[in-house]
Amino acid sequence: LVNQLPEANLTLLRHLFGVLHHIEQNSGVNQMNAFNLALCIAPNMLWLPSPTGPEEESQSTKKVALLVQFLIENSGEIFGGDIASLF
Repeated sequence: LVNQLPEANLTLLRHLFGVLHHIEQNSGVNQMNAFNLALCIAPNMLWLPSPTGPEEESQSTKKVALLVQFLIENSGEIFGGDIASLF
């Protein structure tokens, strides 16, 4: 799916998840592991198209957080092993 994105979108995602992966690599110092980062970032990345009840929004946020956590933890494989070289 990543390879089907427009080039500008892919570049943005590579940089975003490169930064998040770099932060996660220093979680021993900053306490921001992939799970914590995902909880902070997920609500701002994807959301339901129409207003829903609190329970449905909570379930949606949990699913997005799991996706973001997966992307952070596997960013090298998903976006290319050279993701650290962006910095």
